[in-house]
Amino acid sequence: MIDCTTAVTQLWDFVERELDAGDKANIEEHLAFCRRCCGEVEFVEELRSFLKDAARPGLPLDAEQRLGQFITDLEESGP
Repeated sequence: MIDCTTAVTQLWDFVERELDAGDKANIEEHLAFCRRCCGEVEFVEELRSFLKDAARPGLPLDAEQRLGQFITDLEESGP
């Protein structure tokens, strides 16, 4: 079974359904046992939904910039 570090690095691709069948199966197996990573998946799904909604026209430029910086900081901080 894969470890949390490996799982977390593939979560966005997992949520976006961009993993091959083998990697998808590995993530699903890991998620069946790891509550922490299940929480990470829920967060990624909520953030993805928020970003989709935020992409609509009319989002203030400063809010878009702050959101972009938040995502960059989140990616750099890692698990």
